[in-house]
Amino acid sequence: MLQVGIVGVGFMGMIHYLAYRKVKSARVAAICSRDAKKRAGDWRGIQGNFGPPGEQMNLRGARAYERIEELLDDPAIDLVDICLPPGEHARAALMAFKAGKHVLCEKPIALASGDARRMIAAAKAAGRRLLVAHVLPFHPEWAFAHSAAASGKYGRFLGGQFKRIISEPIWLKNFFDPRVVGGPMIDLHIHDAHFIRLLAGMPRRVFTCGRMRGAVAEFFTTQFEFPDLAVQVAATSGVVPQQGRSFTHAFEIQFERATLLYDFAVLDGQPTLATPLTVLTAGGKVLRPKIGSADPVNVFADELSAAAQAVESGEPSPLLDGSLAADALAMCEAQTRSLARGKAVRVG
Repeated sequence: MLQVGIVGVGFMGMIHYLAYRKVKSARVAAICSRDAKKRAGDWRGIQGNFGPPGEQMNLRGARAYERIEELLDDPAIDLVDICLPPGEHARAALMAFKAGKHVLCEKPIALASGDARRMIAAAKAAGRRLLVAHVLPFHPEWAFAHSAAASGKYGRFLGGQFKRIISEPIWLKNFFDPRVVGGPMIDLHIHDAHFIRLLAGMPRRVFTCGRMRGAVAEFFTTQFEFPDLAVQVAATSGVVPQQGRSFTHAFEIQFERATLLYDFAVLDGQPTLATPLTVLTAGGKVLRPKIGSADPVNVFADELSAAAQAVESGEPSPLLDGSLAADALAMCEAQTRSLARGKAVRVG
């Protein structure tokens, strides 16, 4: 069984810890946090914009370290699961590869493409796996869409519109710091950038309009240009100050013979499904496919199972690949340049 060490016990670290309980091929053998209360299992202060609240955790069977160096010195750890703020991803991953560990890094892979490239090179030099935890393709609605695109079930992918908006995460004081979290473009929209990359490949150019907050994007809409100009993809994402809707995401994805619809939000703390996954067929039918559980912990468990399988099999993961995550980051960087300059820019 794969022995995992989680580095960073914030919201994502907690979600990963809960999800590993449902993964048969991996277990959390250690955690690492600078916070003494968290090392003792008091996670009641952890807060996020989806999923369960923080609670008092029973950490029996998991060693607790204050410093990442201590966890990396633990010979029992096979995989280091990095759930630190994005600005610390590259440093932690490079340290883990130097220690001979495999790495699962929470998204984004890093805050700059140069760091992402260094992480990829270090993994290759160490003969270890670099996986980046982009969970969106494991959500049942997105998994259905990805399968439809990969199989050609509904014909050629023609494009789509994607939406991902949150209320301002006021509990994260560094959310808009480009050196720590990176703001909505890098921490939020990168989910959709990654999925667009999966469906359509790398865009040639992007044109982004919206609002900046300092050096980072705050709220924006992007038109993606692909070599095939018939493929039309747009995305809207960002932060709004009103707290009544903590989270929403949606898509309309078009194929030659079908259109897929989905729209979900958390309103006043309650999950609200405006449009369940729906297929509009070329023959005029409206279908609602049966899909898997939307419980967020189950979705993350599927993601972590895929990561464990990639490490144990030695085979690359088609959804968690580090190069794919680096492409998504490059797309986001190009979008920020476009927004700041007020014109279309090339990607890369």
